[in-house]
Amino acid sequence: MTIDGPQDLGSDSRGDLHPRERQRGPVTLRRGRSDEPTTTDQRLLDSRGPSDWVHTDPWRVLRIQAEFVEGFGALAEVPRAVTVFGSARTKQDDPEYQLGRDIGAALAAAGFAAITGGGPGAMEAVNRGASEAGGFSIGLGIELPFEQGLNPWVDLGVNFRYFFARKTMFIKYSQAFICLPGGFGTLDELFEALTLVQTKKVTKFPVVLFGKSYWGGLYDWLRAAVLDGGKISEKDMALLHLTDDVDEAVEVVEKAYQAWSDAH
Repeated sequence: MTIDGPQDLGSDSRGDLHPRERQRGPVTLRRGRSDEPTTTDQRLLDSRGPSDWVHTDPWRVLRIQAEFVEGFGALAEVPRAVTVFGSARTKQDDPEYQLGRDIGAALAAAGFAAITGGGPGAMEAVNRGASEAGGFSIGLGIELPFEQGLNPWVDLGVNFRYFFARKTMFIKYSQAFICLPGGFGTLDELFEALTLVQTKKVTKFPVVLFGKSYWGGLYDWLRAAVLDGGKISEKDMALLHLTDDVDEAVEVVEKAYQAWSDAH
């Protein structure tokens, strides 16, 4: 039987047609059946009493191990791919949303799978563009108290509890990062990627800053303050590519991938 449109959740004894719900890892919590909107990362990192770790933290190691195993298993056969970051707050009528769709479609046309954080906004746009163009659309979600699941354009989705496990998957299964305008999360991934390349933990890994008007100030500051101050080298600065052109962004990715392929 085919179901068109959203399903009616039905009502319970209290008459709630659409009860509020939250995800805690694989667990769904409804109607206030949770203490506070916390996440697994928060429960791991927040401080506790002096003996609480004895009863909880050692067991978390098994959960963390399982998260890596699940991620590696799900993504092991992913073809060459590019991760695109961007804001979850980007609206569908924002020009940046269309840019995300264009980038997703261009990556698909070039034979790259598109990986995003799987959420709404710019992430949805990239997944949508890749999917509509017949490409492989991947979403790596994260447990957050204020975001709702994977967007509907994800072909392969993996939900993570821990940011560090998810970030490993972005790096391990991508040949490059493209950063659309975004907030702290995008900046976090941007600088982690740059650090890993600088320290040679990963190689031939370009980072494209898409949107000169948005990223230009950061780029100029890195050159004028950080580079000129001797904190990074010209080679480090060359890891960043600033552009407003979709074709140029994909070309940067293709050249880096070809160089990597030739080296291996």
